[in-house]
Amino acid sequence: MQDIKVDEALWASSMLPEGIVERWFIASGAAIKAGERIAEVRIEDALHEIVAPATGRATIVAMVNAIIEPGSVLATLDDTLQPG
Repeated sequence: MQDIKVDEALWASSMLPEGIVERWFIASGAAIKAGERIAEVRIEDALHEIVAPATGRATIVAMVNAIIEPGSVLATLDDTLQPG
């Protein structure tokens, strides 16, 4: 099991300490593949896509419109299960 987090580097040029979860491209419990686009977050006026770090089943932790900070957990990924 691993956490899918917001990369702290996304805040490198930001003046604000937080962002927001704009949308999910997957449902909680969905099987996802490494590199698949799974979510979109807004930091200031910029939208950033979040991609799956590995293949497995994702469980969403941060709902749409949730306030996030650098390193926030967006979802957990059970990479021991075979998706399907």
